[in-house]
Amino acid sequence: MSYSELCITSNFSFLEGASHPEEYVERAAEFGLKSIAIVDKNSISGVVRGLRAIKEIECDTKNKCSSLKLIPGVTIVTTHRTEITCLAQTRQGWGNICNVLTIGKKNSKKGYSLIDYESILKKQDGIIFLAHISEKNHSFSERLEWLRFIQMLKRNNSRSVYVVMAPRYDGLDEIRFHKINKFAKNFKCGVLASSTPLMHHGSRRKVRDTLSAIKMKCTIDDLGVESSINGEQRLRSTHDFMTIFKDYPEAVQNTNFVSDRCSFSLDELSYTYPKEVLKGENPDTILHELTFNGLNEYYKKNIPVKILKGVKKELLLIKKLKYAPYFLTVYDIVKFARSRGILCQGRGSAANSIVCFSLGVTSVSPEIGSMVFERFISEARNEPPDIDIDFEHERRQEIIDEIYRKYGDRRAALCATVIHYRAKGAIRDVGKVMGLSKEIISSMAENIIGWDRYKIPHYNNSKLEGKNEHTRILETLALSDQLIGFPRHLGQHVGGFIITEDYLDDITSIENTAMEGRSIIAWDKDDIDFLGILKIDILALGMLTCIKKSFDLIKNHHNRKVSLNNIPHRDIRVFNMLSKADTIGVFQVESRAQMNFLPRLKPQCFYDLVIQVAIVRPGPIQGDMVHPYIKRRNGQEKVTFPSEKLKEILGKTLGVPLFQEQAIQIAMKGAGFSLKDTDRLRRSLATFKRNGTVNKFKKRFIDGMLKNGYDKDFATKCFSQISGFGEYGFPESHAASFAILVYASAWIKYHYPDVFACALLNSQPMGFYSASQIIRDAKNHGVKVREICINKSEWDHSLENNGESYLSLRLGFRQIKGLSKNDVDRIIKERGNGYNDPQDLWHRIRLSPSIIKLLIKANCFHSLNKNRRILLWDAQAIKKTNSLALFEGYSEKEYLPEKTVNLPNMTLGEELILDYQSLQLSLSTHPVKLLRPFLKQSFIEEYCSRSV
Repeated sequence: MSYSELCITSNFSFLEGASHPEEYVERAAEFGLKSIAIVDKNSISGVVRGLRAIKEIECDTKNKCSSLKLIPGVTIVTTHRTEITCLAQTRQGWGNICNVLTIGKKNSKKGYSLIDYESILKKQDGIIFLAHISEKNHSFSERLEWLRFIQMLKRNNSRSVYVVMAPRYDGLDEIRFHKINKFAKNFKCGVLASSTPLMHHGSRRKVRDTLSAIKMKCTIDDLGVESSINGEQRLRSTHDFMTIFKDYPEAVQNTNFVSDRCSFSLDELSYTYPKEVLKGENPDTILHELTFNGLNEYYKKNIPVKILKGVKKELLLIKKLKYAPYFLTVYDIVKFARSRGILCQGRGSAANSIVCFSLGVTSVSPEIGSMVFERFISEARNEPPDIDIDFEHERRQEIIDEIYRKYGDRRAALCATVIHYRAKGAIRDVGKVMGLSKEIISSMAENIIGWDRYKIPHYNNSKLEGKNEHTRILETLALSDQLIGFPRHLGQHVGGFIITEDYLDDITSIENTAMEGRSIIAWDKDDIDFLGILKIDILALGMLTCIKKSFDLIKNHHNRKVSLNNIPHRDIRVFNMLSKADTIGVFQVESRAQMNFLPRLKPQCFYDLVIQVAIVRPGPIQGDMVHPYIKRRNGQEKVTFPSEKLKEILGKTLGVPLFQEQAIQIAMKGAGFSLKDTDRLRRSLATFKRNGTVNKFKKRFIDGMLKNGYDKDFATKCFSQISGFGEYGFPESHAASFAILVYASAWIKYHYPDVFACALLNSQPMGFYSASQIIRDAKNHGVKVREICINKSEWDHSLENNGESYLSLRLGFRQIKGLSKNDVDRIIKERGNGYNDPQDLWHRIRLSPSIIKLLIKANCFHSLNKNRRILLWDAQAIKKTNSLALFEGYSEKEYLPEKTVNLPNMTLGEELILDYQSLQLSLSTHPVKLLRPFLKQSFIEEYCSRSV
């Protein structure tokens, strides 16, 4: 007879459990267990991973995985320092568990939970409770309160309360079991056996102790009674379990009895799309109307036949899969952004469809999109299409605030991100608890190479063998290796919102984040993807801020209304500029790697930009796709296709797979992957975690290619290219959306370099380049740049008419390091006809002397024709403290005799230093120019000869 283990603690009880949920599943399947319940401390973050592991393990008769059942639940640690495990018996029970956790987490700060007995008693329907007898030191009143709590649970549902009988392996288990059994009989409760495993295998004992020491912020040596007595508190085989509880067969039988009673599975969770935009109408009707309204407006009621045919197919598929509410929710968010004048751009598998263009979600027009995409939704995948929306990075918070306002914090929350241990973090944490010195820990961490590998040559010294320090170092390395990948805590996703029609805390728990006003659910994007729950990514993109500000400047200074939709997309002069790698500040193609590739690609059309965005990525580079593509494009290599099927897939990219979508299609059509296998491959390519999950498909892929008549060398090379996407590859759908912004930013830079530089500076921080480099590039394009002026500059950088081809760029106060916008607002408000000197500025608005000195150092008073040294000297007369009432409003200079002081002018070098200290740039000269007279000609000639 098998048994059910219903009290498993995984490593999602952060810094307590010593094994992954997936490891427990594999071990339980190996032992042939009937059921397991992953019940972490005040956390349900690990349960979906356990369910996913059960689904993904190949179900053969050997491991009996097909019969393994996962029971969702949680172990609640109450404010009374007691523990009770809650198992979801029904769907209502799961909702109640999530409600209780949410209340406890929302009433406390991030990472903590405050749950009392009263909260549990209010939400006990549909839950089976497993009470843990505490052996901690509790006062008499605390024990009495706990007994009353158990009685209340028992009174409301006598068949749903059990007492856990768990060994401690300390030689006292026989006495312990007897007392627990007696207690259960006195309270007329069932007794339930459990090994309460903290690890799936006894070898994790050291990891368990290490985690305990990290949590308690002490060394292993000081862990004391918190250390593990042995490695026995692990998941047990049926034989071991029966041996431990041989005298209590009823306790063993109850494990399966409770398991049978728990009928709820996470598969039952149903997601309901929000219906705010429907207003009682049919969602497909609304979507159809909005789509054709957008198309008629764009095409002036003369929609091309090809576009009409395409949009009808899309709408039909959306209706069939019931995705209309999803698109309408996205449309509603975009509509709000447009109403506020916030520039946004959608991307993703569905974002570049005709429907999304019609709704205003994307600016990729149907003419462009039809050349790029054949299908945007997979009918075989039972999950929502992927749409990410980028907003201006300075205004994204307005969108987030509107989502919370409209849906409330019980129907909208951010997706979680699981923060895992990486190599350096593991070394630092383990090194501390092992008692290593800071110097040794830093040395070890600095020598870490790669994601999960290390190389510490300094400590592989035979002379150190046997010494305690050397042993500790080797132990630190071994433990750190095991700790890599362990969850450390939950963080918030960069922008993935979960929005539901029903209350979200009936599906999962919600908790606070470190940021006020934001909340997260217990699951990450992979978990909700597995459960089929809608996520809309509300992301921030600095280039959208830059483009929006550019459009506003063009309208204000050139009286031309420009948008992403009406920019001429076939301007050969823009493509020629890109081909010359003149791309400082241009979106996505400004890095040195992109600049190096642009003259080789020589883009001449929009699709070339799609390829440019995608090809300079770790995936294509490591998959050896870049050189073959360039050779074929330049006619140095013949374009060949091993079959007509692959020609259909790779025709646009000259036979070389450059996009994730192509990798998926090759697996399906070339290797014969099933829809299930294809979906698993897609997920492994989308993780970018470098954990080798792609390689598990290698044999299946190559065998499939050989079966379909392809050469083994070709199949191996093909898989090598595809596996490169596991490092980081770019989907074609995302590349097309980004290509629009590449072209838009390049078009602005070519036609309006003054506007582009101004907008780019006003959108900082973003991109690769500093303000100094952006300004130097603007000068190279004929733009005149003027210094910050106390009487002319605004907070933002601005443009001034100078009667020449391009407007002059006036630097703004925002460039001054340490100067706040509030101070600048005061300066501008009281400026009037201008300030005469620093004393006049102080006299009007009483700025802090330190702020006035900042302005002087930034040369804001250059129009007064005085050097900064004299102005800084005069500023010493300005006092921060209040003066006597008689002299209120006057500086010392006005009522005390002043001695004439003759100070030498600052040298160019001194001014340059002040410029970089306050502005991080200088308009006077380049620092190297001052060094040229000191560089010997012979030294320069020697360096040049070596370079050659």
